[in-house]
Amino acid sequence: MGGTKTLAWLILILGLAGCSQDQSTITVGSKNFIEQVLLGEIAAQHLERRLGRKVERKLNLGGTLLAHQALVKGEIDLYPEYTGTALTAVLHQPPSFDPMAVFAQVTGEYQQRFGIAWLPPLGFNNTFAMVIRKADAQTHHIESLSEAARYQPGWALGVGYEFQQREDGLSSLLKTYHLPLTGPLKTMDLGLLYRALEQQEVNMVAGNSTDGVLSVLDAVILRDDRACFPPYEAALAVREDALKREPLLGPALTELSGTFTDAIMRRLNYLVVVEHRSVREVAEQFLKDHIRINERSVKDKENSVSLHAERVRLEALP
Repeated sequence: MGGTKTLAWLILILGLAGCSQDQSTITVGSKNFIEQVLLGEIAAQHLERRLGRKVERKLNLGGTLLAHQALVKGEIDLYPEYTGTALTAVLHQPPSFDPMAVFAQVTGEYQQRFGIAWLPPLGFNNTFAMVIRKADAQTHHIESLSEAARYQPGWALGVGYEFQQREDGLSSLLKTYHLPLTGPLKTMDLGLLYRALEQQEVNMVAGNSTDGVLSVLDAVILRDDRACFPPYEAALAVREDALKREPLLGPALTELSGTFTDAIMRRLNYLVVVEHRSVREVAEQFLKDHIRINERSVKDKENSVSLHAERVRLEALP
């Protein structure tokens, strides 16, 4: 009888330990392009350093809707997303141009509809960027799109196919600034835009503000001084049940908020895309350069968890 009781207790304890282990797994996801994979790896490595345990990765999941569904279903606990993308692609709302209003709307609706929290933005905005050669900017004293709108004889404009078709892309640019154009648009693959600018086939291109090549290209991103492009601020979207399950998860992830700039994200993208460094290496170096971990506080938290586990074990003894 005693042996049977002891066996039953062992089975119960092992079962509870198994459940506890499953619940304590933190899974980080990302969408399927380099910037997203980088951000996901940075979040995963930071959590491993901060919490002192392995984090599961499900990076390169696919597009916005696939990553969002994985988060909603609990297949991942968090992934990086952009405010403008969440507003239009997930919530199906029209583009908005006020960064604070967009963030407030997205955070409110995600919490209410999906049980998902948005942490404070990471610090960079991956929106459209109108780029010209630095020599042209200096010669004609052009720093903003309003100044570009006064330039004559005008612009030979190169754009990607998506920018040409999107309401918040070319249409918004021309309606807001009435840029003078020297001829028809030159539409091409995104990978060819900056080469065309360098080779003077065009004198302005529509890129993205965190494109890696912009960190080394002799070019200038013109200031969008009339806010014709919507904000696409990056932030971590996290399941609320994960934040409740893991009390240290929110504070650890929030340490990443505000640590990026457009220039930093451009550089990280460049290191992977152009210099072919590994995502893991680039993420690790970013954390070393920009995030300081108080190792003593981490150790204290580990000891606290160990003491709690020991108390649970002792209380389970007959």
